[in-house]
Amino acid sequence: MKREPTLTPFQLLPTLLPEIEIDAETFIDIRRQIHSQPELGFEVGATAKLVAMLLEKWGYEVHTGIGRSGVVGQLKVGDGKRRLGIRADMDALPIVENTGLPYASQNAGKMHACGHDGHTAILLAAAKTLAQRRDFNGTLNLIFQPDEENLCGAKAMIDDGLFERFPCDAVYALHNMPGVPAGTFRVLPGPVSLSSDVADVTLKGVGGHGAMPHRVKDPVVAAAALITALQTIVARNVAPDDTAVVSVGFIKGGATHNVIPETVTLGINVRAARPETRELVEQRVREIVAATAQAHGVQAQIDYRQLTPPMVNTPEETLLAQQVCAELVGEEDVVVQAPKGLNGSEDFAWMLNAVPGCYLLLGNGEGEFGGCMVHNPGYDFNDQVLPLGAAAWVRLTQRYLAG
Repeated sequence: MKREPTLTPFQLLPTLLPEIEIDAETFIDIRRQIHSQPELGFEVGATAKLVAMLLEKWGYEVHTGIGRSGVVGQLKVGDGKRRLGIRADMDALPIVENTGLPYASQNAGKMHACGHDGHTAILLAAAKTLAQRRDFNGTLNLIFQPDEENLCGAKAMIDDGLFERFPCDAVYALHNMPGVPAGTFRVLPGPVSLSSDVADVTLKGVGGHGAMPHRVKDPVVAAAALITALQTIVARNVAPDDTAVVSVGFIKGGATHNVIPETVTLGINVRAARPETRELVEQRVREIVAATAQAHGVQAQIDYRQLTPPMVNTPEETLLAQQVCAELVGEEDVVVQAPKGLNGSEDFAWMLNAVPGCYLLLGNGEGEFGGCMVHNPGYDFNDQVLPLGAAAWVRLTQRYLAG
């Protein structure tokens, strides 16, 4: 059985807040409760109910069912004019947990393997302290989002009027980062994660006997050529100092050895660090699909779907986050430069498309305690960093909504 981590001295740094230190065990218990009852996608009813109940208890005006199952807790202090949003994600992954922890998933085939349980508990811990202190002047909107893993929840909340109902002058979020020392932050200017788009390409030819290929128009050969040609996009069309990815995730076609199929389908994933690169890559994918199909005498259909844009931190909001984190852990433990891009995607990008803001990365630890990569059945959020994340949100709110 995996040994449980114990709290380490860094959480007791004098820059952290006494209320959060006192309540640390309470919110660790809440985090583990959420961890044991993971929910997927938009079906996060129990988690959302717990969040809403706690926010109401602490005096927030609570709104539920936003984007199907999102929750917003709003707290106005003073004139309420300046408006800040902070987002946490609530959903889990369809993974069978194998940590052996006493609070491991009780929902078969579901697991908090990305730390969203920790992100939610961090924001709840900050929410309680901010409600107790009320030492800011403005409107605080705490956004608890469903379905980040499928890259659908943020857009669903926005489409449901999130920023019309709860206007924000800036919006922030964080994510834990395994392999990065606990007690440190990465607060990166500019691109932080890539866009995510998918394309289903169907090549239709004329099928026939495998022994008589001269009588067919072979979509398998066309698909092979297409897979090779797509790899030239990043190598020959994207600048070396830019970032893009084009990957073929699946190929489907045929059912037996001696029959050339009529159709073959490819599943393509496309990612890019900048909006203009995203447009370029989509253009080249479409051109190469069309040209390859024509060269092989087959027809091509492409279903190209943009899932989430690149996530780009804005300068002023990023600088404030860097300053706040440096106040907590010291400048030497706040990385503000390369690597600028992470090849994953994050639907918080939709919120940053609508409102200025910043996405922070919180070190989850190294080795046995915190170093296991996310989306792994052995992953667990490192409870040691929960008080630090909460303190960051409290300090950020105090600075952004300063009287």
